[in-house]
Amino acid sequence: MSKILPKPEQPFTGEIRETIQESRAVKPEIQYPPKQAPNVVIVLLDDVGFGSASTFGGPVPTPTLDALAGEGLRYNQFHTTALCSPTRAALLTGRNHHRVHMGTVGEGGTGFPGYDSILPKSAATLGEVLRQHGYNTGWFGKNHTTPMWEVSPAGPFDRWPTGLGFERFYGFHGGQVSQWEPPIIDQFSPKEPYRDKPDYHLNEDLADQTIHWIKNQKATAPNKPFFAFLAPAACHAPHHAPKEWIDKFKGQFDQGWDQLREEIYQRQLKLGIIPPGTRLTPRPEEIPDWESYPDRYKPVASRLMEAYAGMLAHTDAHVGRVVDAIKELGQWDNTLFIYIVGDNGASGEGTIHGAWNEEFLSGGEGQEDPEWILQRIDQIGTRHSENHFNVAWAWALDTPFQWMKQIASHFGGTRNGTVVSWPKGIKNKGGIRSQFHHVIDIFPTVLEAAGITVPEVVNGTPQEPLDGISMLYSFDKDDHPGLRTTQYFEMLGNRAIYHEGWMACCFHGRLPWKLSQVEFGDDETWELYHVAADFSQSEDLAARYPEKLKALQQKFVEEAKANRVFPLDDRLIDRCALHLRPSLTDGLSRVTYYPENVRLSEFAVVDFKNRSFDLTAYLDIPAQGAEGVIVCQGGNMGGWTFYVKDNKPVYLYNWVGHEHYVVAAETPLPAGELELKLVFDYDGGGVGKGGLARIFINGVESAQGRVEKTMPFIMSWNAEGFDVGRDTGAQVGPYENGFPFSGTIHKVDVDLRSFPDAETQALVERGRAAAQAASD
Repeated sequence: MSKILPKPEQPFTGEIRETIQESRAVKPEIQYPPKQAPNVVIVLLDDVGFGSASTFGGPVPTPTLDALAGEGLRYNQFHTTALCSPTRAALLTGRNHHRVHMGTVGEGGTGFPGYDSILPKSAATLGEVLRQHGYNTGWFGKNHTTPMWEVSPAGPFDRWPTGLGFERFYGFHGGQVSQWEPPIIDQFSPKEPYRDKPDYHLNEDLADQTIHWIKNQKATAPNKPFFAFLAPAACHAPHHAPKEWIDKFKGQFDQGWDQLREEIYQRQLKLGIIPPGTRLTPRPEEIPDWESYPDRYKPVASRLMEAYAGMLAHTDAHVGRVVDAIKELGQWDNTLFIYIVGDNGASGEGTIHGAWNEEFLSGGEGQEDPEWILQRIDQIGTRHSENHFNVAWAWALDTPFQWMKQIASHFGGTRNGTVVSWPKGIKNKGGIRSQFHHVIDIFPTVLEAAGITVPEVVNGTPQEPLDGISMLYSFDKDDHPGLRTTQYFEMLGNRAIYHEGWMACCFHGRLPWKLSQVEFGDDETWELYHVAADFSQSEDLAARYPEKLKALQQKFVEEAKANRVFPLDDRLIDRCALHLRPSLTDGLSRVTYYPENVRLSEFAVVDFKNRSFDLTAYLDIPAQGAEGVIVCQGGNMGGWTFYVKDNKPVYLYNWVGHEHYVVAAETPLPAGELELKLVFDYDGGGVGKGGLARIFINGVESAQGRVEKTMPFIMSWNAEGFDVGRDTGAQVGPYENGFPFSGTIHKVDVDLRSFPDAETQALVERGRAAAQAASD
């Protein structure tokens, strides 16, 4: 196999003479991988704790995962990075996440090599390597590896999935989406697949698209294998699922999180998922016990957990449809199917009481009042809510480990159940494998299964060595010693080092649902565990073996230096400052937008927040009048919209779905060409303040009104975006989905009339960090 990709063009071996009769043609060859190379499917779920799925002792039935485990292998010591984008980058490149510049999510990237979120050309993805060896490649679902400033129609597109080796992309770019109205990108174009489909759900759509692509691929290239990367949004909040799926779990969590954790633990022991003698780690004191939690809010907590369970079960069912389709095609026997149940541990970002709108933090007023959530309990799981469960459920679903997502120092943040099925390649059906492995090991495992050599040069760029170690050795023998003897972990200052059965770790101190910042220094506490004998990190041996701890701490420093981990950075606040990353709108005070501009990322348009601005639309109104959206930003959980209803202009500001401020003109719009203007005078003096909104028709004021609160930090983490001429996604205002403008929009001019001072900007960055923490 060639170690240089693309392979050199083959010289022409025929003959060329003056006439065709004297010449001899040579038919070009189609590129195929080695004979018998398997189809490959990798499923990567989002925010699912180790103890969630029934296959690993959890409370949620996952029959697809169960069946795959029954004919394949379960890995109970498989690890991720503790956060989504870094795990995805590590999986796709086979290198540690800092090595490929993804030390955290792109929205928190900084100008250091380990953190700038720019996947380097020296780490070609698994998709690129397989494609250049003759595979067809498709990516369906969540991306969140493209630098945030490159997610716009201006590109560049070489770090979109289609530029990373995937011939087909159907999915979304951000960290989270509404399952009911997701911001889908089909190759490069925004789509609204939910339009006029009241029963639409993203899980079903992604399964449909994956199946359609596989069937088309096999129909036209039956001898070429495929690589499908299926990355659902589930089970990242918002936890959306059809009501009938949520109702299946009604009453099943009324016993509370403490009892649920004990039940999961007992099932794990019975199934052999955890070894005999494994201790159940205690509940952190910062998390309330169920008995002391207010009885008034327990029904809400139960319903929030039911929604999560319904979402996970629904997701597994649609993964099962993909499995069934491959079997129907007669391709199952030689399909390597890798099902990773989470890109990190369960998410504790829902705060103590959970959330009706998890983006409430974006409004700058802390967590939601549990009374508000209680009054809207029937909306949980629907398109009218952006629900997230209580932090205590995350703790329970990470049984038997300590902590949860974001906390890379402990297995609650990094250990995810994984199932591998390959009927042709795995004989020990139903086995459990306990070798210590990491998501970076998937890349070399797939290449070894396909008989493909790890390339040294790809597209002219020398490649960095892989960090991953193939897991293929473990397919045959459950007692084979693990080949991964060392692995570092680091996320937001939480850090650890695994080495030869021991683990030294440091929980840096910030709780995942809070914004407190902790200084690095000698007062940090390092723990030591002999994880070869202590599966759950339950007995801290630091005081007993101080020299062992010291040696491992030094080992961490060595690994950190080798992998671009330094400088350690626990900042959620300052690192989210937009000035740390490139922006195409920096310094602009006047921009013109057109009807072609729909679903533009909030990071790709000028910032309307915490400032005064004028918005001038040049319209042509038909004789019968007009209606529809002129321009809007955000969605039903926060945003603003300038629209026409009954031929009269309206400005509506939606503050995190809780409060709506409306300024409506009584004067109808005259027919013909006109200038419609919105003037917003911000109160100033901080962030999230109100302002006076005025509407002018051809220079004459026709309405004015107060907006008492504005979104201080971000409009939407659901990538709702900025639209001209329609409202894509979940509608901001009280109109039907889309609500396209029935007249003509020539252009919309935006003039920013004020800019936040340094103090206000600092507050903005702090708040944006808070919102980011609740989103990733």
